[in-house]
Amino acid sequence: MNVLFLSPGFPQEMPQFVRGLAEVGARVIGVADTPASAIPEVARHALAHYEQVPSLWDDRAMIGLARRLADRMGIDRVECLWEPGMILAAQLREALGLPGMTVEATLRFRDKERMKNALDAAGIRTPRHAGARTEAECREAAERIGYPLICKPIAGAGSADTHRVDSADDLERVLPLIRHVPEVSVEEFVEGEEYTFDTICSGGKIRFFNVSWYRPCPLIGRTLEWTSPQTVSLRDPEVPRLMAGIAMGRAVLRALDFRDGFTHMEWFLRRDGVAVFGEIAARPPGAVSVDIMNYACDADTFVGWAEAVCRGNLSAPIERKYNAAVVFKRARGAGRIRAIHGLERLVARYRTHVVCVNLLPVGSPRRNWRQTLLSDGWLVVRHPDLAATCEMADRFGTELVLEAG
Repeated sequence: MNVLFLSPGFPQEMPQFVRGLAEVGARVIGVADTPASAIPEVARHALAHYEQVPSLWDDRAMIGLARRLADRMGIDRVECLWEPGMILAAQLREALGLPGMTVEATLRFRDKERMKNALDAAGIRTPRHAGARTEAECREAAERIGYPLICKPIAGAGSADTHRVDSADDLERVLPLIRHVPEVSVEEFVEGEEYTFDTICSGGKIRFFNVSWYRPCPLIGRTLEWTSPQTVSLRDPEVPRLMAGIAMGRAVLRALDFRDGFTHMEWFLRRDGVAVFGEIAARPPGAVSVDIMNYACDADTFVGWAEAVCRGNLSAPIERKYNAAVVFKRARGAGRIRAIHGLERLVARYRTHVVCVNLLPVGSPRRNWRQTLLSDGWLVVRHPDLAATCEMADRFGTELVLEAG
C-alpha cells in the first residue's frame, strides 16, 4: 500500500506515525514544505519518497502534485494527522477518488459549530453554543448563552486563544485578544473534571480506546504559570462514574460516522454525574499523549494506528496495564535554566515507576509556556494503582523545581 503522508516531520509525534506505517509494510510518500534534512531521522528512514513543496496551502498545486505522484507510483491512501492539514488531505482524497474522510466529513471535526450542531441533532449533550465572526456577534451570543462562558477559535486546537469570560466587562477585556481569530465559538462554561475519550478505529469499529484525566483542566493549566499540568491515562476507565462519558464518546463517533484512524475527544464530568461533550478531532491527541497510552499499555499505538488504517484491524488486542501520568514542568524565573532541584531524590525514591525524564538541560533557554504545553520538559510515571500514580505525579509537580535566571 502506498500512503501519501502530509507533514511527516511536524508536529513532533508525526515521525512515529510514519515509522508505524513503514513497519506494517506501507510505502510512505512524504510531502511537506521543509527540506528533507529538517525531517527527524526516524521519519526520513521510514519514507520511501519525499517531495518538498513551496507551500502546503496552495490547494491547486498540491492537487496537481498528488495526481503526478499517483500516475508515477500509485497512491492508495492520503493521511494527515496535523490539524491544519486535514482539509487538504480530504481534498486530495476527493481529487484522486480515494477512500477516507471527505471534505464535508472533515469539516464536522474541524468546525466546532458544525460539530456541535450535528451532535445536538443526535441528542448528545453539548454546551450551549454559537459561532461569532464579529465583536457584535460575540456580545449577542454571550447575552443569549449567559455567563460564565468560553470563547475559543472555531477551528482551533490545544486550548490556544481560549478564554473564560465571567461578565460583560470581562468580555470587553477578551475581545481584543481574539480579534485576530476569524471566527470563534462562544459557548457555555461547563464546571467539572475534564477527561478524554481517544480511539483507534477501522471500518467504523473501535479497536482500542483510552480515557485520560486532565489535572487540572487545560484552561487552568494554560492560564496559571506556576502549575505543573498532568495528563493521566487511566488503567481502569470503565468504572461507573466514567461510563456516561464513554457511552457519549461512542455515540459521538456514530453521529459523525467516523470510520478509520485516530480520534481525540474531550468531555466534562459535572458534579451531578452528567457527562457533557467538549470537542472532538479526527486525529491523535498531542502533547505526548500517545506516548502516555503506550506507557500505560506497554504497546505501540503508532503501529496500532497504522495497522487499523492499512489492514483494517489490530494484530493483537492492546491491554491497559498501568495508570501513566505525564507531568509538564515550568521553570521558575526567566532566561536560561540554571539549576534543577529534587530530580535525583525523587527518581531514587520511585525508581522503576519513573519511565521517562525529558527536561531541558541546564543552560537551555526557557520555552514560552503560553505557546506550548510541553513547557520546559516533562516526565512520566506509572503504576497499576491510580492513587499511587497521582501521588508520584503530584510530588514531581511540587518538589521538582527548575530554576531559571
